[in-house]
Amino acid sequence: MADNLIVVDDFLTYTIGIVVYFLGMRLTGRIAFLRAYNIPEPVTGGILAALVLLAVYLATGQQIEHELETRDTLLVYFFTAIGLNARFSDLLSGGRPLAILLALTLTYIVFQNVIGLTVAQALGQPNAIGVLAGSASLIGGHGTAIAWAPEIAANHGVPNALEVGVAAATLGLVLASLLGGPIAKFLLARHGIADAKADGLMVGIPHEKEDTEQINHISIMQVILVLHIAIIIGYAANEALAETGLKLPLFVPCLLVAILLSNSVPYLLPRMRWPARTRALAIVSDFSLGLFIAMSLMSMQLWSIADLAGPLLILLALQALATVAFILLVLFPLMGRDYLATVLSAGFAGFALGATPTAIANMTAVTKTHGPAPTAFIILPLVGAFFVDLTNAFVIRFFLAL
Repeated sequence: MADNLIVVDDFLTYTIGIVVYFLGMRLTGRIAFLRAYNIPEPVTGGILAALVLLAVYLATGQQIEHELETRDTLLVYFFTAIGLNARFSDLLSGGRPLAILLALTLTYIVFQNVIGLTVAQALGQPNAIGVLAGSASLIGGHGTAIAWAPEIAANHGVPNALEVGVAAATLGLVLASLLGGPIAKFLLARHGIADAKADGLMVGIPHEKEDTEQINHISIMQVILVLHIAIIIGYAANEALAETGLKLPLFVPCLLVAILLSNSVPYLLPRMRWPARTRALAIVSDFSLGLFIAMSLMSMQLWSIADLAGPLLILLALQALATVAFILLVLFPLMGRDYLATVLSAGFAGFALGATPTAIANMTAVTKTHGPAPTAFIILPLVGAFFVDLTNAFVIRFFLAL
């Protein structure tokens, strides 16, 4: 281990994540701009913490790295909770929006690489830089960028492909976290869209609203027990799928198992108390997502980006502008110009530039203030989980061959 590297163990990282989340809450409570533009609390705290780590590195040369096993577990908790809240009626009503969002997302994967390739060529950079600053790191996220980096480094003239990909994904995550809320605020005001009426909590505890549902340790334990049962079954299903050669993120089968349980157990056992759309489940869901985002952002090693400025920053700035234009001019009108379209617009900003959890955080920040949009929380993760990674692999391969 290098002398200038400090590794923070998983438990301490988890604890620091809670502190960072509370810091974000305090800042959001004090700064009207953050509240007005629906900037998620963990984003505020996480970015500030990452800047503190950068300051430590610049002052002392010490690199701080966090172990993140608990963070990844929180992601599984969150998506399983989303599945427990799902109703088949929501999925059926989301059929047309799901198809439209899928088509737009697959189209944007290609468009994102066209932008990356065009700008890279204009700046005199290798084509592979455009792909790395395109769907490989933005829609694909850190995982896809890391997966493709060895091949790009070996075969496409970019020896620092890993650093470029990780840097692009990191900056994209920051942009994704900051753009979703302002986009939603603009659309709500511009089109005079009314808040949604509450129909049970999907994600999050609403701001400035009272709820008479009682919460105690029993209700929280019931939620955790059901989540664990769904996760255990989802884990077993994921292992079975892996044996057939189909590799999926663990949260995908857990999400599906939770959907199946929530749409069967309450009908088979009507006297059983089921935690779907309860305040207790909303609390566990909020806790999981908030800490996941806080821990992801606070662990960013921003100093690794310093040597990759210039062309990469220009590329990402243009990608951000293109994403905003696509949302305002294409996605929002085609999705129906209504409240669902607004929430999905905030989510798509998080998804196209960051990752699915960032999209969910953006949508959560909007729905906490303006009311639930259950269809959005079902169709966006489904698009991200099932279709994007497979399509992205073919698109990346095609653009690298140009």
